Amino acid sequence: MDHWIEKGYRKYEGEHIDVYFSVDVCEHAANCVKGNPNVFDTKRKPWILADAAPADEVARVIDTCPSGALQYIRKGE
Repeated sequence: MDHWIEKGYRKYEGEHIDVYFSVDVCEHAANCVKGNPNVFDTKRKPWILADAAPADEVARVIDTCPSGALQYIRKGE
């Protein structure tokens, strides 16, 4: 089983990157929605679209998450 799923994260699957989110860890700093609203949009369902930007851009935004509520695993690495 997936490491992040075991820790209670929800998976948002993309072609080149899978994004994981934990509402229990989130501090609502909003770095994600400010960093790339095409990928992260809380008004949309699902609110994370992993393929809405290149994998490098998705990873860059997730790396700015101060709480660790967002994680990722790149595919093929």
